[in-house]
Amino acid sequence: QVQLQESGPGLVRPSETLSLTCTVSGASLTTRYYHWNWVRRPPGKGVEYIGFVTWNNVTEYNPAFQSRASISRDFSKNQITLLLTAVTPEDTAVYYCAAAQGRVTTEGAGSWGQGTQVTVSS
Repeated sequence: QVQLQESGPGLVRPSETLSLTCTVSGASLTTRYYHWNWVRRPPGKGVEYIGFVTWNNVTEYNPAFQSRASISRDFSKNQITLLLTAVTPEDTAVYYCAAAQGRVTTEGAGSWGQGTQVTVSS
């Protein structure tokens, strides 16, 4: 069974770049079975889809994040990375990585990590 664990800085200052890592176990990133997604849940709001990367480095992004987000994978470490540039307080959220057969836009789709809280504040 695939397991995912997010890690990141916790606190980021406005205008900086957020970098999050998802370590995957129980499955290889080389599998064609999964799309490796990043999603987030801002306080008091629903899930927001950010984007995904596939085994062959195909990426897709929510248009709302297209200009600021970058998702990549490292086969040697079996990790997925999210970079989000020019963060603002509106980027404060719990960020999750998720493995699914496609994009993840709803709760419960695929397998999720426990999430990591990111707060953007000066």
